[in-house]
Order: sequence, then structure tokens, then C-alpha cells
Amino acid sequence: MMPGMPERRTHDYVRNGITSLFAAFDIADGTVISELHRKHRAAEFKKFLITIDKSVPAELDVHLVCDNYGTHKTPSIKAWLAKHPRFHMHFTPTGSSWINQVERWFGLLAEQKIKRGAHKSVRALEKDVRAWIADWNTHPRPFLWTKTAEEILESLARFCRRISGAGH
Repeated sequence: MMPGMPERRTHDYVRNGITSLFAAFDIADGTVISELHRKHRAAEFKKFLITIDKSVPAELDVHLVCDNYGTHKTPSIKAWLAKHPRFHMHFTPTGSSWINQVERWFGLLAEQKIKRGAHKSVRALEKDVRAWIADWNTHPRPFLWTKTAEEILESLARFCRRISGAGH
């Protein structure tokens, strides 16, 4: 986009295929381990777990915060996790993906690379995503909470008081 130019969208959008991005965000230093797969099944998730296992030093435990997608809970994944006790799965409640820092990272990727991109093929999209991730990992940055839990809860309480009885 050029400054002063309105964003363009087309009525004849054509989907050229799909890809699935698996990503593990290190909350301590902001680095990302990622893989792209053309399918999003337990088999691909297991490959990603193996990649994480190879990438993270063996003496460290791995805590994965995942959404409640069925791929993460299949018998084959449960069996793999049983053989890899350093992996600990944590699942976010439905609708609360905002607490998962990798979701914020996915948001940055979408805003900065995907939304306004014009990818003529899945291969072109994957190339751009891989380049963006490589650039991210050259200058990784963790996300930091700027408010305490008490401040967040108080803000939520004020909001609830304000809308309580508002008639919607």
C-alpha cells in the first residue's frame, strides 16, 4: 500500500490452495520453530512435535500451549506424548486464544505479510512466510505483559459494570 491510497480488495478473490503453519513460540526469547504442511492432520502435528524435540535441548521440558483442535488430542499424539514425558500439553479454553502468545505472533504475520499479499500460488505464499519467519528469528522479540493480573481483572470488572443492565 502507498500512503494516501485506499486499500484494495477484489470481489473475484480466488483461493489457490491452502497451507498449514505449525509454530512454537519461545516466550523467553521470542524465537519461533515452524513448519509448513499442506495438510493439518495428526500426522503433520506429530512431525512438528519431532522437530521441536530435535530443536529444544534435551535437558529442558517443553510446555506447549495449544488450542482445542482435535489434531492435538488424537490417540497417535497421546501415544507419542506418553513416550516423550518432557512434553507437557496445556489447552486454552475455547475463545481465549488471546492468552496464547503464539496467536499474537500469528496476528503479526497476518498483518505484516499475508493480508495485503498477492500470492499466485501456495508455493509463493509459503516462500514469503518462510522468509518472514527467518527475518523474525534474526531479531526475535518476546511479548511482554504491560499490566499486572490485578490491573487486567480490574479493567474487566469496570467493563462488566459498565455494560451490566445496558439492555443488549
